[in-house]
Amino acid sequence: MNVTVFAEREQDRTRALHLAEHLGTQTACSKHEASQTPLALHVGEDGLSLVGDGMTLHADFSTMLPRLRPGKLQNELLVRAAKIKGVSNPKAFDATAGLGEDSFLLAAAGFEVDLYESDSVIAALLQDALLRAQEHPELAKIVNRMHFHEGDSVEALAQLAKSDNADQLPDVVYLDPMFPARTKSAAVKKKFQLLHHLERPCSNQEEMLDAALSVHPRKTVIKRPPKGPYLANRKPSYSLAGKAVRYDCIVPPPRSS
Repeated sequence: MNVTVFAEREQDRTRALHLAEHLGTQTACSKHEASQTPLALHVGEDGLSLVGDGMTLHADFSTMLPRLRPGKLQNELLVRAAKIKGVSNPKAFDATAGLGEDSFLLAAAGFEVDLYESDSVIAALLQDALLRAQEHPELAKIVNRMHFHEGDSVEALAQLAKSDNADQLPDVVYLDPMFPARTKSAAVKKKFQLLHHLERPCSNQEEMLDAALSVHPRKTVIKRPPKGPYLANRKPSYSLAGKAVRYDCIVPPPRSS
């Protein structure tokens, strides 16, 4: 997908140029010029935004603060699915970070999270949101537990699997492969329609799941549509289901000490 980078303010244009170089794409001098490509990244006063199809996508962790209120965070379905008993400082590996919202919930619940995103445009949006959150008094402590990596999570998991240091291994591996396109457009939030231009539904489900299981986590948590099939057709140990999403949990035999 061809993406143009543009900045309307003079003070943002150096950053726009550096970002375009990182992405291997071109810059535009105006919003009108940028609109000639299907998607554009806007560098502005509020950070980085993805623009296209008459929509704007701006990653901002401050919008999630209401979900952190007392009594709400622990009731989040993902937090309940990922919970590990008897581990004081749990570690999670988010293999499909996207805009980082699920990793944020895990970090808020006390996890140290390594999050991986392979698409360079989505990675730029996520990294920008993390940098801005570090300046926010209510977000900084949480995002400091989020360790971002741009790259292939399957390769990273393969390297972890070779490690002799058990302390490096995650307690939880989280997978959120993009759902297949749905016929009812209302089922997909408008802002996430832009992400579908960049990321495609997971094409090798078995490879992703095998990579997750290869590091012998205490639990692998997989996000699925409520009535969707199991990832790679593998039945989980159990599932937690809500109205909009289901979390399939694979719990292997306990790790040997």
